[in-house]
Amino acid sequence: MTLTDDLGTPLESAAPPTRVVSLVPSLTEAVAASAPGLLVGATDYCTHPSDLDVRRVGGTKWPSLDAVLALGSDLVLANAEENRREDVAALRAAGVPVWVTYPRTLDEAFVSLRRMFAALETTVPAWLDEAKTAWAEPRRTRYARRAVIPVWRRPWVVLGSGTFAGDVLTRLGVTNLYADADERYPRPSLDQIRAAGPDLVVLPDEPYAFSSDDGPESFPGVGCAFVSGRHLTWYGPSLVEARSLLERQLAM
Repeated sequence: MTLTDDLGTPLESAAPPTRVVSLVPSLTEAVAASAPGLLVGATDYCTHPSDLDVRRVGGTKWPSLDAVLALGSDLVLANAEENRREDVAALRAAGVPVWVTYPRTLDEAFVSLRRMFAALETTVPAWLDEAKTAWAEPRRTRYARRAVIPVWRRPWVVLGSGTFAGDVLTRLGVTNLYADADERYPRPSLDQIRAAGPDLVVLPDEPYAFSSDDGPESFPGVGCAFVSGRHLTWYGPSLVEARSLLERQLAM
């Protein structure tokens, strides 16, 4: 059976991968927690697990392709949103298979991860079923508030339509005021965000590190909930505890 990644690209590999480089922090954590012996390289932003001891190959947007190739990698893990198409194309042109993920919902993430472990030819980890069970409970309504979810400022960037993080928040009863936007990451002005009339602003600590003194001052009179960016946007072992943690962080 020919395996295809999330973009439908067949995996062209004659043998099971033994030297994997991950260009996606959440996938680095997923592989490290499930088949750590496979990883030989990861990005500078791959912070979990904290004791990960592999060669660093640069950032997600600008990795050192020379470093990836020097590691003799036989499979690179990438994401359609986090990594550049040019880098994926360059690695494939150099003869290195690249597996690209692109989940935009929790359900897609569970399927994507299971397919990735099939490509790695390793056992599906127990944490994946635990995460699926944790998110199978009925959708919450206690936090049903009209929210804006900034992910960057200067300029302001917010969650729009078709995002994984947006689906996570929807499962928790949060109504994203930009869920029907034409773009996945709209760039409204601060005046436009305020005019949308949110009664909640969800502020993750990544990719922009919003904090109590960096973000809330822009939304006077509006409640702000600080949430873990890793648990909101990563698809991997963090999903096991993400639901309970985010529910606590949203319970203002």
